[in-house]
Amino acid sequence: MFTVAFLVGVAVVGFLAVEVGPLYAADRFRDLREPNDGERKRLASLRETAGLDIERVAIETDGGATGDEETADGAATNGDGAGIGRVDIAVRGPPGRRVLFLTESVLDGLDEDVAIGLLAAEAGRVETYYGEFRAVSIAAVLGVLAAIVTVAVPFQAGFASLVAVALVAFWVGRRVQYAADDRAADAVGAGRVADAFERVAAVRGVEPARGDWSTWFEVQPPLGDRIAALRERAGSDD
Repeated sequence: MFTVAFLVGVAVVGFLAVEVGPLYAADRFRDLREPNDGERKRLASLRETAGLDIERVAIETDGGATGDEETADGAATNGDGAGIGRVDIAVRGPPGRRVLFLTESVLDGLDEDVAIGLLAAEAGRVETYYGEFRAVSIAAVLGVLAAIVTVAVPFQAGFASLVAVALVAFWVGRRVQYAADDRAADAVGAGRVADAFERVAAVRGVEPARGDWSTWFEVQPPLGDRIAALRERAGSDD
């Protein structure tokens, strides 16, 4: 009974760390503020167009974060982006407690179409529960690892289970991300979302990466592959 309780505890802690942890980390380590009246009004218009129904918003000063978290567009740092600061948009937290985090540059430096495309990408993730899927996947992997370490299951069976869980998480995770991009394309157009991703990559000064052997076991597909899928859809929609 103790072993079962321990394994369940490990899985629950893993889930909460992924689902709730970013909210705590943002509050503790980021320089955040509430939007002013003008920003709130503009955001309301952008969110309505993008289909993102998140009322709680936290704006981060451009110098206040590392940008190492996974976002719909990837963190964009100032490169050859004509003076645009770091661009970061992400929705964090469980359903009912979600918060939209964004940097000041999203409102000050980006064109409206780009901002709408990035917000729509986050809306797609919210609608497909991408964050919850990642949390469940990590919790499942941690649970299997704990079962192997505590010898609750034989090593050979546990290792096979671990590989199976990882492969399922990899395959389903990519399907969920592409589904999220499709939701964004339904809301604002595939071309607009692809343009937004490419603009962020240009601000960062990098070429959107395409998949190769090194990305075979990444849950999130490379940005270049997502853009290619959006471009293909935009062409078929014309």
